[in-house]
Amino acid sequence: MKDKKSKSNAAKRRQEVFTLLVEVGRAAGDGLPESSTGAALMCYASGVDEAEAVRETVALLKQADLAPLDVTGYGTLEERLADGHDVPEEERNLMDRALAENSVVVAQITPFFD
Repeated sequence: MKDKKSKSNAAKRRQEVFTLLVEVGRAAGDGLPESSTGAALMCYASGVDEAEAVRETVALLKQADLAPLDVTGYGTLEERLADGHDVPEEERNLMDRALAENSVVVAQITPFFD
């Protein structure tokens, strides 16, 4: 019976979208500009919690031949608004897309140069 209860609790957990800033280093075939030293990627990732969203984002970026080094989480839309962030409609639309597709949306890539 314990298994049924834990499965029903997991099924009731709602997907949310988390804003993540991922710093990546260089890797062969990463598609970043040749002279860059890495990049910052603004991502919107769905998950039942932020840890799951981070795991899924890192896995996806590794599959894309990127080398994730650090992830900073900024929370859900509600958390960002509570912290006083200005969240434009364009960002909200990307968050909606990530939720609808149960996916990771890379919204912006900013290469780093020395």
